[in-house]
Amino acid sequence: MKLTPSKINTFLFFKLPSAYIMGVRVKSISESTCLTTVTYRWINQNPFSSMFWAVQGMAAELSTGTMVMAKIKQSGKNISMLVAANRATFHKKATGKIQFLCNDGHLLDQAVERAIRTKEGQTIWMKSEGTNSSGEVVSVFEFEWTIKLR
Repeated sequence: MKLTPSKINTFLFFKLPSAYIMGVRVKSISESTCLTTVTYRWINQNPFSSMFWAVQGMAAELSTGTMVMAKIKQSGKNISMLVAANRATFHKKATGKIQFLCNDGHLLDQAVERAIRTKEGQTIWMKSEGTNSSGEVVSVFEFEWTIKLR
């Protein structure tokens, strides 16, 4: 069964309700990319009239983590996944609708294949860039994912 935006968003509702309540949603997923969105609202604001950094982080992590889940599911193997580290930079106030795009699916193919072949844990850094409706970069998040065959 293929992961779809609808299935991931339902998963959010039941397993990550805080992200769902904040308005984080998966909009599209493919072999190489995942797009998530979140809209600035009263519930996810900070005192400076923009979106709280942690809400941006939820949307960014989801854009990377959804692809990790999809690649693991596609492999048919029992593989664990965990974020080991993350970095973030902020360039502009996040207001309005923010889109987080990760284009690192091709890197995952290699890491999953290596984890299966070597039976050793693998790490991979994945980047998600957040842009506003004008196409301006508001934040960039990087997540170090670890995957390991169980």
